[in-house]
Amino acid sequence: MNRQHFLRGALACIAGATVGSVPLAVRAQAGGWPNKPLRLIVNFPAGGSADIVARAVAKPLSEALGQPIVIDNRAGAGGIIGADAGAKAAPDGYTFLLSSGSALSIVPLLNAKLPFDPAKDLVPVAGGARLELFLVVRSDLPFNDYAGFIKYAKANPGKLTYGTPGNGTTPHIAGEMLKSRAGFYSVHIPYRGQGAVLLDMLGGRLDYSFDPGISFQHIKSGKLRLLAMGSAKRSPLYPDTPTLDELGLKGFDTGTTHGFWAPAGMPAAVVDRLNVEINRALVLPDVVSAIRAIGAEPHVLTPAQFGRVIQDDRERYAVIVRERKITQD
Repeated sequence: MNRQHFLRGALACIAGATVGSVPLAVRAQAGGWPNKPLRLIVNFPAGGSADIVARAVAKPLSEALGQPIVIDNRAGAGGIIGADAGAKAAPDGYTFLLSSGSALSIVPLLNAKLPFDPAKDLVPVAGGARLELFLVVRSDLPFNDYAGFIKYAKANPGKLTYGTPGNGTTPHIAGEMLKSRAGFYSVHIPYRGQGAVLLDMLGGRLDYSFDPGISFQHIKSGKLRLLAMGSAKRSPLYPDTPTLDELGLKGFDTGTTHGFWAPAGMPAAVVDRLNVEINRALVLPDVVSAIRAIGAEPHVLTPAQFGRVIQDDRERYAVIVRERKITQD
C-alpha cells in the first residue's frame, strides 16, 4: 500500500468514526478546555520508540488544541513507573499518557502486584503506532531464508542463540512463540537493551533476534539478513519480506500498539476531543514519516477500538507466557 492510499484510507476511517458534528459538539461540551498547557507522560526514555511517537504527535496536537504540550519522560520498570504516574494523575484533562503497547498488554501478565489497575485506573484515548518485529539473523550463517533457518535450528538444537532486551520483553515473548510454534530449541540470552543485542549480533556473538526496527541500516549493508516479519501484515519498508503467518505459522503476530491513555474519570468530552485531534495528527505526512522511520505504522482507532486491540494482544501473549513460564526475573 503506498502512502497516498494509506492516507486516504486513514482519513476515511476518521471521517466514519469522528467527523461531521462531533468535533464541534466536543468543543462545546468541553467547557473551554484546554485553557492551559497539557502534560504528556511517556513511560520510556527520550529517544525510544514511544518517545518518538509522542513527540511526532504532540506538535500538531498542540497546534490543534492551541496550548503547549510538555513531554514528561517517566522511564523505568518496563513502563510501570510512567504508566502509574499517568493512572494516578488528576483526571482534569491536563495530563495524559503515551504508553508502549507492551507496558499495558504484556507487563500486567508478568506482574501480579502492579501499583495500579490497568483496567480500572486508565481509559483508552487513541492509538498511536503499531510496532512490528523483524526476524533478523547474521548474514554469515549457513542459510539464506526462513526455511533454511528452521531446518538448521532443528538439526542443531541449542546451537543457535537469540538475544532480547530482557526477560518478559516483546522480543523475548516473540522468540519463545517462534520456538514453540516452529518446534525447535535455541538459547535465550537477555540483555539490558536492544542496542546491546544488535552490537553482539554484528560482532558475531549472537545468531538472531526479533528486532524492533533498529537494524535497518545493517540489513541494507548486508551485515544482517531479514528473514520474516513477526506481524500480521507485511511491512511497507520491506514489501517482499513474508510474514511468519504466510510461512506457515498461522496467526503469528507479535505486534504491539503504542497509544494514548487518560486517568480514569477524565471527562468523556475531553477524551473524545483528544481522540479526534490525535487521529487527525496521525495521518499528517510528517507524522507518518516519523512513525515509519522506526518500522511502525500509524494506528488510527476510536477509544473502544484501541482498548480492544490492547485486550486482544494481552490475551494472545498470555497463552505463550503461561506455556513457556515467562517471568521478568
